[in-house]
Amino acid sequence: MATPTVEELYRNYGILADAKDQVEQHRDAYQVILDGVKGGAKEKRLAAQFIPKFFKHFPDLADPAINAQLDLCEDEDVSIRRQAIKELPQFATGENLPRVADILTQLLQSDDSAEFNLVNNALLCIFKMDAKGTLGGLFTQILQGEDIVRERAIKFLSTKLKTIPEEVLTKEVEEYIFTESKKVLEDVTGEEFVLFMKILSGLKSLQTVSGRQQLVELVAEQADLEQKFNPAEPDCVDRLLQCTRQAVPLFSKNVHSTKFVTYFCEHVLPSLSSLTSPVEGLDIQLEVLKLLAEMSSFCGDMEKLESNLKKLFDKLLEYMPLPPEEAENGENAGNEEPKLQFSYVECLLYSFHQLGKKLPDFLTAKLNAEKLKDFKIRLQYFARGLQVYIRQLRLALQGKTGEALKTDENKIKVVALKITNNINVLIKDLFHIPPSYKSTVTLSWKPVQKADAGQKRSSSEDTPSNSPPKKPTAGPKRDARQIYNPPSGKYSGNLGSFSYEQRGGFRGGRGRGWGGRGNRSRGRLLKGFF
Repeated sequence: MATPTVEELYRNYGILADAKDQVEQHRDAYQVILDGVKGGAKEKRLAAQFIPKFFKHFPDLADPAINAQLDLCEDEDVSIRRQAIKELPQFATGENLPRVADILTQLLQSDDSAEFNLVNNALLCIFKMDAKGTLGGLFTQILQGEDIVRERAIKFLSTKLKTIPEEVLTKEVEEYIFTESKKVLEDVTGEEFVLFMKILSGLKSLQTVSGRQQLVELVAEQADLEQKFNPAEPDCVDRLLQCTRQAVPLFSKNVHSTKFVTYFCEHVLPSLSSLTSPVEGLDIQLEVLKLLAEMSSFCGDMEKLESNLKKLFDKLLEYMPLPPEEAENGENAGNEEPKLQFSYVECLLYSFHQLGKKLPDFLTAKLNAEKLKDFKIRLQYFARGLQVYIRQLRLALQGKTGEALKTDENKIKVVALKITNNINVLIKDLFHIPPSYKSTVTLSWKPVQKADAGQKRSSSEDTPSNSPPKKPTAGPKRDARQIYNPPSGKYSGNLGSFSYEQRGGFRGGRGRGWGGRGNRSRGRLLKGFF
């Protein structure tokens, strides 16, 4: 059949438009319009508008009509492509909707911004017609499509789902998303895993206690907590850190972190010093200890509590040195004072304090007298050095407000003051007879909660004021500078919370691994679908 001209297209359009209720009787006229995709630019633009307008009247020509529109979606002329894409939602009727969703998902790979926005809008349009059908097309491409399509389909879900009205995103639809997401999570990169956790944690049906528990179990499965931990393998460390970071916001007094805390105590703490960082410049030991501290508040009943508390206690001792030996003249026998690592001690002491509540007689009944004495000597030495540092920080920050506190140097000092105050409070608790576990502190890298205002300790201790600093608790009369010379730059690299993101994913895990997803076919765009 000859390619129709512009005049012929208009004439056949008129026939169909005038037919009204008898449109179906003019199949030949619609076929002429379908053939318009073989013409020049003007004919194609008209065909892109006319084909969808009468599509619903010719179900027996559905496949040829959709294929004709797809040809226009792949045209070299960007204006023709845009027109064809804009009209695609009109083909999303009945059983055709999942097919159109699949096509639109593939079109997300477009690098033309206007075209990409049209695809997004078209997907949102058909989402409101049939959410499950649209999701079916998206997940088909996520599971089977090319990498660029998969990547953009996941990002579409992570950014657009939250804009979908509640009446569209029903409980049934959310259950479908959860079921399909679990299939995808069998083979994901690290970045994809983070995006899917963002998607799932935003679902209303998973905001309940049981829903959050399901998410924690999902993360635990991804973290491979049943497998042996290899501290020398960066990907193994990366997987655990990323998964734990996704789990932390889900924990609460009703959703416990016990499985993760147990794994950290039994497998990670003993090999802390040999951890291999997945990212250059990251203090991997501190990041691990921060995660443990955050999780420890929500740990439930632990099977091997005494054993794990002992591991935590032993690790804490490594960072709480004994006082240096003195020579006969009263000076230090060694050349240097021990370095006090406040950031590490804050995390370990906080974790020990949290787990210690569950076994309050650990220090008095589970340790022999000699070990308890040794621990108290270490605590006392650390506390005395701590007082010196707190006094110096308060003096350095005294009278500073507003912009003055926003300099990098003063930001470091403010956080350092929070860290040292936290340690001071926790040490005082442990010096009680018997040791107490009642004080509450907010970890230095976490925002202060309003509830903390009701605690016995004033929050003013963590911030500079115009009043002179309080005198430290009296101790043995000895020059404090001989006890401890505060280390410089001890906090500068370790202030922020865990924030890095491993772009390449976690390789070599389950199946094709976190990042080693298999090669995907490279057929012609769209045409292989039908």
